[in-house]
Amino acid sequence: MKVILLNGSPRKNGNTFIALSEVAKALENSGIETEIISIGDKAIRGCIACGSCGKTGKCVFDDEVRAVSEKFESADGLVIGSPVYYASANGTIISFLDRLFTSSKFDTAMKVGASVAVARRSGTTATFDQLNKYFTIRSMPVVSSIYWNNAHGAAVGEAAKDEEGLLTMRELGNNMAFLIKAINSYKEKNGLPEKQPSVKTNFIR
Repeated sequence: MKVILLNGSPRKNGNTFIALSEVAKALENSGIETEIISIGDKAIRGCIACGSCGKTGKCVFDDEVRAVSEKFESADGLVIGSPVYYASANGTIISFLDRLFTSSKFDTAMKVGASVAVARRSGTTATFDQLNKYFTIRSMPVVSSIYWNNAHGAAVGEAAKDEEGLLTMRELGNNMAFLIKAINSYKEKNGLPEKQPSVKTNFIR
């Protein structure tokens, strides 16, 4: 069992990394393999709506999106971490996620998702809501903790002093490990829920 953690901060070892590392430690203590992947320090362009991925099953741009998509397919869970810029997630991670979730055509049902927001002061809950939307459109259960999944820090390293934030991250990791194991146990005996036929409707007829 494995969980991928995406670090959306341009500061590879900054406060977002500290929060994600705390989640990863809890997962590993529960026997779940983890990998933290730095995205925020990469030059990631946004989706150009070319439709190529619908034909090939992969993004037209050969960059980190393709590499992570391959890992995402075999993973049991995904954690998205982002610093808060202007009360929302930073642009790089959003561009990455738009392309990742659009171009990854494999079934993500019952892969477990969680998001983590890190800020100096405010905007974390708006970012938390924003990131969770990627999971809920792809049949991915969203993991909760004892508080909204946020941590606080301004200068690099300050998140390590946010004791409540770190506790929230540890509980998130523990809950995620439990849910992954429970889903895998059920899936081995009963399979996944039956999918309904796809129906697409438009507002303009």
